Amino acid sequence: MAQATRLRFIPTLAASLVVLVATLPNAALASGEQVRIAIDVPYEPFVYRTPSGQLEGFEIDLGNELCKRAQLDCSWVEQGWDGIIPGLLSRKYDAILSSMAITAERKQQVLFSDPYYNTPSVWIALRGTQVDLDDKASLKGKTVGVQRGTIRDVYITEYYGDVMQVRRYGSSQEVANDLKAGRLDFAFEDYPIAHDAFDFQSSDAPFEQFGPDISTPTSIFGEGAAIAFRPRDEALAEKFNQALEEVNADGTFKALMERYFDYDLSVNAED
Repeated sequence: MAQATRLRFIPTLAASLVVLVATLPNAALASGEQVRIAIDVPYEPFVYRTPSGQLEGFEIDLGNELCKRAQLDCSWVEQGWDGIIPGLLSRKYDAILSSMAITAERKQQVLFSDPYYNTPSVWIALRGTQVDLDDKASLKGKTVGVQRGTIRDVYITEYYGDVMQVRRYGSSQEVANDLKAGRLDFAFEDYPIAHDAFDFQSSDAPFEQFGPDISTPTSIFGEGAAIAFRPRDEALAEKFNQALEEVNADGTFKALMERYFDYDLSVNAED
């Protein structure tokens, strides 16, 4: 949790100026200058690198559009998920736009924008797998892969960590690779990521969604994905909220969504 900084009285003018300068980055952000946005790569189709090394994906396009509308000069910073909140709080960047779910625990550390998408999590297994997720005895000794530090890691650890072997990975791609290689019995993943990695809706795909969509409890899965900021950067968060309102109102969000997805991931989508 970010803590208020205690400043000692510094009697010299020069030292006082040092303290003043230390507060300027927030003023600069409020004036609409440079903003560094962190994102965990790859996380297809939200973000990935092209063969030429260019960052592309739904969140890249959305972030660039929001920055244009907010008249901000934005740049992207790659950051592994494990350190993404600490990096924000230590000022390595100014915002996180990387499918971060709003949860009560994270609210204690960061300030969230309004949510911009909401999707369930799903189990993925080899087609024809015969196991009952409600019967924990049938899961004993099975292995499940999750990306480390995500809400899916929290859910699996809390509800199945006592019977299943939980393998944690640095990225969703690593989870998918090990399931495809037969080193896992299950993967537990965000629906769009699973959909893209396994094409499980195809009748001849080797893997399929196993069991129902999972989006509760909200204490774990949160209220949707949002942009994260340092708690004091309320003015910057409001700029992004205004831009989010605009792209939803004029159909830009819908157009971006349809470019990457064949299903609705908007916050108010009907089940």
